[in-house]
Amino acid sequence: MKPKSIAVFNSNDVYPISADSTLPFEQHRDIFYLSGADQEETILVLFPDAIDANHKEILFVRETNAHIAVWEGEKLSKERATEVSGIKTVYWLSDFDKIFFDLMTEAHTIYFNTNEHYRQAVETQTREDRFIQKCKLQFPAHQYAKSNPILQDIRGVKEPEEIALMQQACNITEKGFRRLLSFVKPGVWEYEIEAELLHEFIRNRSKGFAYTPIIASGNNANVLHYIENNQQCKAGDLILMDVAAEYANYSSDLTRTIPVSGKFTPRQKEVYNAVLRVKDEATKMLVPGTLWAEYHKECGKLMTSELLGLGLLDKADVQNEDPKWPAYKKYFMHGTSHHIGLNTHDYGALKTPMKANMVFTVEPGIYIPEENMGIRLEDDVVIQESGAPFNLMKNIPLEAEEIEALMAK
Repeated sequence: MKPKSIAVFNSNDVYPISADSTLPFEQHRDIFYLSGADQEETILVLFPDAIDANHKEILFVRETNAHIAVWEGEKLSKERATEVSGIKTVYWLSDFDKIFFDLMTEAHTIYFNTNEHYRQAVETQTREDRFIQKCKLQFPAHQYAKSNPILQDIRGVKEPEEIALMQQACNITEKGFRRLLSFVKPGVWEYEIEAELLHEFIRNRSKGFAYTPIIASGNNANVLHYIENNQQCKAGDLILMDVAAEYANYSSDLTRTIPVSGKFTPRQKEVYNAVLRVKDEATKMLVPGTLWAEYHKECGKLMTSELLGLGLLDKADVQNEDPKWPAYKKYFMHGTSHHIGLNTHDYGALKTPMKANMVFTVEPGIYIPEENMGIRLEDDVVIQESGAPFNLMKNIPLEAEEIEALMAK
């Protein structure tokens, strides 16, 4: 942060549905990352150059009382907020305006926490947006800066404690996947598979899915974000399952593709193993110094070679391809990797070289509507200082023969 600057981080809103219904509260990942405070109507203020040393870091929380405790459950007291966050100075939210005005008389610059994630598409005005609008009206002579570049750097490289939580999320995901291998058979419904997973995740102390689950049988797998999960699984088809558990607000992200009948056809196995080879080779490239954009180009070359081997592309297709939309994109139209952490598509630098302890997914796929199949395989890996990445999902069955053997039981 610049000298004489202050940074503010707001909780998410509780979002209404209609009538008196709301969505379950999910804390804004930035304030959670920086403070551990997992409660609505919370504000974190960081002011390293504050004249009063007690005001270098402050947490504002909603004042609780016996009535709130009965209707909504226990909320953070000042003492408990300090235990959770390590922040010694805790005030009630009702004191925020007065204290913040006083702090701003000392500050020259305020850091706003705008959402600059490359996939963001937010149409709803957030609590953070409202705060920024109010601040600019109230303090027009201050300079403004953005927190996001700093957060991209520090959140992108994971601490050991974060990796341990992500490993736990992956371990819970493994339990759910193994449960499915003895459950899936012709005639089962996609939503029944989803229910089995949710049962296993929750009984292992996850809040549930890290993201909306995809249980896509047959041609449904060729819709990349198929989430209806309402079709019956038919003999001879494959099921693409992009499903994973969260744990302590940290995500895992798994995709596996398995045969409804318990055994791959020769063609299904041929395509499956092609995807697996791309995944294995792509994983080897996730080392310090790799550039994300160049990595995706190399993954495209790997996929092109496999598609040629499968007879899905010929040499003329490749020779005549549009460089902006290469031939392989007909069968593999998404990226291979993204950061993962507190968000499934997490913050992290993408235009600078990769660093140790960044965590990425690896998820190539081949989608062939004319053959009624879509196959994607995905694991979560930690970049190491040297050597191959560490696969957080190394214990989750992946080889076609292992999946067939487990389903046969």
